Amino acid sequence: MDALGTLFGDISSVIWGPFVLIPLLLGTGLYLTIRLGGLQFIKLAAALRLGLLKRKDAEAEGDISQFQALTTALAATVGTGNIVGVATAIGIGGPGALFWMWVTGLVGMASKYTEAYLGVRFRGTDAAGEKSGGPQYYLERGIKGPFGKFLALFFAIAATLACFGIGNMTQGNSIAINLESSFNVTPWVTGVILTVLSIAVLVGGIKSIGRVTAGFVPVMIVFYVAAAIYILISNVSGIPAAFGEIFTDAFTGTSAVGGFAGSAIIIAVQFGVARGIFSNESGMGSAAIAAASAQTTHPVRQGLVSMTQTFIDTIIVVTCTGLVIITTGSWKLVDEATGEQISAALMTGEAFTNGLPGEWGHWIVTIGLVMFAFSTILGWCYYGERNIERLFGRKLVMPFRIVFSLVVYVGCTTELTAVWNFSDMMNGLMALPNLIGLLILSGMVARETRWYLKNDPKLEANKAEIENFMSARPGWAEWKAGDVIGSSKNRGAHQAAQDPDPIR
Repeated sequence: MDALGTLFGDISSVIWGPFVLIPLLLGTGLYLTIRLGGLQFIKLAAALRLGLLKRKDAEAEGDISQFQALTTALAATVGTGNIVGVATAIGIGGPGALFWMWVTGLVGMASKYTEAYLGVRFRGTDAAGEKSGGPQYYLERGIKGPFGKFLALFFAIAATLACFGIGNMTQGNSIAINLESSFNVTPWVTGVILTVLSIAVLVGGIKSIGRVTAGFVPVMIVFYVAAAIYILISNVSGIPAAFGEIFTDAFTGTSAVGGFAGSAIIIAVQFGVARGIFSNESGMGSAAIAAASAQTTHPVRQGLVSMTQTFIDTIIVVTCTGLVIITTGSWKLVDEATGEQISAALMTGEAFTNGLPGEWGHWIVTIGLVMFAFSTILGWCYYGERNIERLFGRKLVMPFRIVFSLVVYVGCTTELTAVWNFSDMMNGLMALPNLIGLLILSGMVARETRWYLKNDPKLEANKAEIENFMSARPGWAEWKAGDVIGSSKNRGAHQAAQDPDPIR
């Protein structure tokens, strides 16, 4: 396992190095920002209003509301990356890494919009009558020919493998370790409880997941952010200096402290971008899978709602964690026994403990991490099942849900160094075909986005009004039918034709 972990780590370091994903992620996000005319900045307020206040489109087709699709995606992204991932980035890359996490988030909002738009635009209807979409479909349906099919299959395989790492075992392991440390709960007990809870929610599919996340996710985010804001208010005098460190170190690097590795700008950029994408998943294509299930009257509307997920995850939650770590000085703490910097797993807990009275800090971080990580398990199970459906057909979806739930126990009770490296590697392999696809399909997305927003700039049009200005647009009748490979009303016929060879 040590050798395997080293191999995964070596591959991951190449994928996430300065010559592969980092320029591709930032470059794609910047390119899409330009092509979309800075959409994430000029339409953010309207998108937040649509997703958080209005929450759903009346009479729209789909499985769950726009708000539930948003919270499902948030459930999958607001996880250990917002607590441990931020600490890892700052611990290795210095305060400047937080700046690069912001950059990744801001340009990533354009990537998130684009992939969510495509997820809805090219979604289909499966044998059970549920909407199914994401890169595993839009890469093939949007990019004609063998290359599009190759990208789609590559993504589907990578996502299926990745869901057991980033969305399952690593999350369960983080929960078990923190519950044992804070409340002395034996890992196997945590594993049994999490497995039972996972099965109870996941066997109900996306509608069950949507109901749970719609009630659970807002509470967990407000709970965690409120505690962080209290600490920042208590340390308000240190906030200007913290921002000074962030912006300075982003372009100069940080000097070594007790074995501290972040001594050059490339380290800050590399870990800021890598942990940023681990946190908000912009460009990975995963959130497009949740977006495809939404009840929405137009792909642009759900794309904008999904875009707010990156804003909430990175600009709000990640910023709160990072500022607490920097203002309390926890990123500089040294383990007295070893003389080295404390681990990322302890850093956020120490920051909250230093900022709150008594033992409240560790308890809040532990409870927050448990909620974040469990919600990630729920969201990623849905991502995995949609890719299983793409590869093998609907018949394996329920067995997958059960197996996925049982694997949670393995994560809670096993040492996972190799799995963390595997997760980083698979995240990168998911992102590669998706980012290529976003670039190829960007022209169509930009063109259709401009047309829609020209006719509905405030996102207030109803279904009849949208039909009026969209009726003559290419592909509109096809999208309304519910499936780009044939009307969803006739799905029985085309599903029967597909079943003999579900891996297509």
